[in-house]
Amino acid sequence: MSNQPSDPLAAVDALLAAVESGQILPAPAERVRLREAAGLTQAAVAQALGVRLPSIQAWEEGRAEPRAERLQAYRRLLEGLAQRYPAPPRHEPAPAPVTPPAPVTPRVPESGQVPAPAVPESPAVPESPAAPESPGARAARPSARRAPAAAASRSHPRRPAVKTTTPPASDPRFPHGPLAVLDGDGSAYGVDGIVLDCPATTVVDLVEWTLAESGLGAPRLHRYGKDSDPLIVLTASAAARLGLPGRLEDRRGLRLPEDHPVVKQVTKAKWKLTRRGFGPWARIYRPSEGNRRMCVQLAVLPWDALDERSWPGVADLDPADIARVLGVYAQRVITPRGSTAVSGLELMTALRPPTRAVQDRTTGQWVSGHHPGSLGTEPMDPAPPEATAEHPVVVHTGWKGGFLDEEAYQWVRDLDLLSGDEAALPYAVGLDLNTAFLAAASRLTVGLSEPEHFTNPRFYPKVPGSWLVDLSHVEPDPRLPSPFTPDGTRPQGPAWYQTHTVAYAQELGYDVEILEAYLRRETGAYLDPWHDRLKDAYVATLAELGVTKDLGDTEFLAAMEHHKEQDPALAAVLAAIKATVKGGVGKLRERPQGKGYQEGDRWPALERPTWRPDIRAAVISKARVNMHRKLRNMAEMTGRYPLAVLSDCVVYPSPGASPLDFLPYDASGKAKPGGFRLGPSPGLAKLEGVQPMAWAVDLMEQGLNPARHIKGGDAVLDEGE
Repeated sequence: MSNQPSDPLAAVDALLAAVESGQILPAPAERVRLREAAGLTQAAVAQALGVRLPSIQAWEEGRAEPRAERLQAYRRLLEGLAQRYPAPPRHEPAPAPVTPPAPVTPRVPESGQVPAPAVPESPAVPESPAAPESPGARAARPSARRAPAAAASRSHPRRPAVKTTTPPASDPRFPHGPLAVLDGDGSAYGVDGIVLDCPATTVVDLVEWTLAESGLGAPRLHRYGKDSDPLIVLTASAAARLGLPGRLEDRRGLRLPEDHPVVKQVTKAKWKLTRRGFGPWARIYRPSEGNRRMCVQLAVLPWDALDERSWPGVADLDPADIARVLGVYAQRVITPRGSTAVSGLELMTALRPPTRAVQDRTTGQWVSGHHPGSLGTEPMDPAPPEATAEHPVVVHTGWKGGFLDEEAYQWVRDLDLLSGDEAALPYAVGLDLNTAFLAAASRLTVGLSEPEHFTNPRFYPKVPGSWLVDLSHVEPDPRLPSPFTPDGTRPQGPAWYQTHTVAYAQELGYDVEILEAYLRRETGAYLDPWHDRLKDAYVATLAELGVTKDLGDTEFLAAMEHHKEQDPALAAVLAAIKATVKGGVGKLRERPQGKGYQEGDRWPALERPTWRPDIRAAVISKARVNMHRKLRNMAEMTGRYPLAVLSDCVVYPSPGASPLDFLPYDASGKAKPGGFRLGPSPGLAKLEGVQPMAWAVDLMEQGLNPARHIKGGDAVLDEGE
């Protein structure tokens, strides 16, 4: 059957009429660009237009179009944004000249190595087409071959390779992926099982080879962002080959001295090191030439670049397997740029770049301007109650008005409030909320402008800020922790609280009278793209380990019990993703380091726009309120009260050794909303550990927290530090 219209002229007239009446909207990609340029979330647009979020998603993906009055309202929004944020002109970048290097021979690894399945590239690619490579650049690239199939890795036969199912999305500028692990024989192991031959015998040679020949790097995560610099990971033998010591003698500064031969060699060749020097994560660069960045990130494994807590077991893997683990992390999160905490913070900036191209109305030229919704390029001092005691804004003003104390829970119920029936139960069962801080970051409105001081203002639950209010009159159930303090005790007089904490007091039915407040007029959901990317990474990695959203609760518990055994390498990726969340939140309030620091002096972290203790406080406040709301709902639905809480872990007395024995379900077997529910998504719960009830009571008698030890060890408090 023909798809041609019976009357082409009538169809054309109808199309022209639709254009004149405003029924034709910009292309879906342009709709996305305009919304992002204004720093608006899909949820904000949906709320303004009075539609559901899936409708906005469908409109931006071109799967559907708005109708009737929604069409006119949406068109008006897009037209208004187009006037404020015109599309920048497209320029074809000229290919950079490349000096032909010496011939490069592709390396074929020994037959005892595991083949690497395809590792998918980042789904976020530049919206404009990548510039075609010049013939000279293509000739300079070393060819690469996949490792041949074999039964096991040569050194670690029990560690399986990372399994991926999505083919890589190729970027012609970075044909060999985001990173490589360099071994002492010159073999550079990349993602997708490739092996390159690296002839470098000095750090300077390595940097120049990486930039000119390796084909390593990753595309930007946002249209206004920057491409990720290539990462070279050095094994112990590679470090020795390049003249680096096997151990850093400066255990406090964790860097090579400035008079070390390698450092002198780098500076002599006109390369620069960042302020943190040549340490476990060294960044070597030259000023950019036009649009081309000239920077290489090094990670030195014998200097503990991959610490055991964040990357369990990874440093002991073969180079090819290390490349696979880091490659999956780079594809799903970001190319590592330091510790997982540093990567978490860098990811925020990569997804919310501080600048964008704007047109100068006077000259008509395109210049760098502020990107709405970002934190900008300049650091911002916090309000005094949001700062730390050593901060200059506190020391130099003589501030004595107190500080925010929005921290994670550390609470144990008073033994006198433990009933005989509870003490007679056989088990203490611990539940852990998946990435609780990440769940709290979802749709979290934070301040984007400087704080302003107000006296006796009205409380607005949607305005981010710090509020001085007396909540000592609130009388929570003593069998539950207070929602307002980290130790769960009742507040004593006026104190500073973040917006979510005060709003929860209102939710509980209590009046709040604000004495003072520091508020910000410009606000936005700054962490939304950070949350979305890390959530997708977490859920996708768990799914590859056999823990999927469609599992029933019994199946979910069984899958979680053995998920690390399915693929230890992928389990390490999962651990790194969780550490990225915690560390990234902690970096928002990085404290001064070094024995030479004096109170009142500025420290390096204060010079970055992402030093934002108020945003950290907002995340932790919301996470703690979310926890208390679940505790309260559990008490109402089941009559059960917790024994202890430590950050995102809660311990309950239970008649059985499984969460299924005390969690609330309806008659059909479906988990009741409002309480703790099992599942793989952020904010849902998993089993943390099971111990005898007598064990928990014994710890409580000693003044210890059972939630810290329920797993069988000493838990690390997720303070976001």
